[in-house]
Amino acid sequence: MTMLNEVMDGEFINEGINGNTTGEMLNRFSRDVLSYSPDYVIIMGGANDIVWRESIDRIVWNLEEMVKLAAGEGIKVVLGLVTPINYPEAEARLKRVRDWMRKHAAENNLETIDFYSAFFNSEGILQEELLLDEAHPTREGYRRMFEAIPLSIFD
Repeated sequence: MTMLNEVMDGEFINEGINGNTTGEMLNRFSRDVLSYSPDYVIIMGGANDIVWRESIDRIVWNLEEMVKLAAGEGIKVVLGLVTPINYPEAEARLKRVRDWMRKHAAENNLETIDFYSAFFNSEGILQEELLLDEAHPTREGYRRMFEAIPLSIFD
């Protein structure tokens, strides 16, 4: 059960797999998303690609293909801005993915959820205690991500 199931009507299914790249997400997208015929899908990925040194172009292509597949089935796409990685070089590359997501969402009238900002305090300082291993959220990190979701996007 996801935290969304606790506060909203409807069924919310989390098919995210820690460690997956956007290529792996795309490979299982039909089975793990389209087969359910959901009303909405939140697509968030790219951090593992960055760690594995995948090109930004390939990451963007994979994300864009998932968006197209979902939209082609009448599924409302929400892009989740990827959580931070506490390594400057990786974070600089991941910022480019987030920038593309923001731009793509604006150009295509898609909603976004700013999961990224949930990991910073009011002064803009990364709260490292919200990351287990410099990248994956702790329980508190996941709670903060949930709090970042504007529930009105599911109206």
